Amino acid sequence: MYNGIGLTTPRGSGTNGYVVRNLSSIQQRRREPVKPFHELEEEHRERFRERKPNEEILLHERKREVELKCMTLQLTLEEDGVPEAEVEEKVGELRQRLLKDLDQVQLKNAKLLKEHETHQLQKAKEEENVRMQAALGVSTEYVEGQAFDRELQERLRQERREAREARERERE
Repeated sequence: MYNGIGLTTPRGSGTNGYVVRNLSSIQQRRREPVKPFHELEEEHRERFRERKPNEEILLHERKREVELKCMTLQLTLEEDGVPEAEVEEKVGELRQRLLKDLDQVQLKNAKLLKEHETHQLQKAKEEENVRMQAALGVSTEYVEGQAFDRELQERLRQERREAREARERERE
């Protein structure tokens, strides 16, 4: 018995006599007050806002690839027994050529990127979104949910009407 709880003796009960908590009981959770819909929408938008890839990190990764190629060339030339001065010259030429073409480097296919290459993945996704936006004919000024803003739609309709009337006046 433990603080007056449990069996006085475990004999014949088929248990070891220890008191344990009931793991099958479901405890009631506290309910938070429900937020208004517009607050939830703002919170949702903020949470899933697209973050831009850091260009400095992308540039650094490209420079690392250049240095990796230079290092592999240097090692292969040294293994082949090429004189050190010639090795430095060839590595320097390769480095200059690769650094010159650094800005023109195409991003790898997003499927070939590793999980830890988050900035490259973001950049690839950004380019994919731009291609998809162009394919679907979505304006670059599009804001999510603007179709439901009646004041904005009325203003846009009025602007189109005025532009059409101005074109008709020019024809006359």
